Amino acid sequence: MERTYRCDVCDKIMNNAASLKVHQRVHTGERPYCCNMCNKTFSDRRNMKVHQRIHTGERPYCCDVCNKTFSDRSSLKVHLRVHTGVRPYCCDVCNKTFSDRSSTKRHLLVHTGERPYCCDVCNKTFSDRSSMKRHLLVHTGGRSYPCDLCHKTFRQPQYLKLHQLVHTV
Repeated sequence: MERTYRCDVCDKIMNNAASLKVHQRVHTGERPYCCNMCNKTFSDRRNMKVHQRIHTGERPYCCDVCNKTFSDRSSLKVHLRVHTGVRPYCCDVCNKTFSDRSSTKRHLLVHTGERPYCCDVCNKTFSDRSSMKRHLLVHTGGRSYPCDLCHKTFRQPQYLKLHQLVHTV
């Protein structure tokens, strides 16, 4: 019979004492591992090692179908669903399916009307961070998408793509 270890705070069960110790850091807030590049802290060594690949550029996991590379195994696993069509997450409201949990959570905002991201300049709110970042360009005048051929700049990548059609005629 396999011995189990139970968290005394939330009753979650672990298979070994080391896993229980790492899990309990969720409750204590302890983050003993520190990235030597940016000083971000982590509750376990494995997550820190995966994080450090941001700095090194290491991407050891490769998709056998399209050769796209990833810094961690779980990202590759989620990516493979693009090729298999597997969408294991389902919206409880409208039954729309998704390949990953975060997309499902983001989609739920459509139903709740929640807009948790707020522009610091004009207080306009957004349901996702990328929309807010794109909006911020209105205030900064940022045009960070240049055309390689004529060097004209655009605020959004879709406008650059549309512009590039003038060069193909």
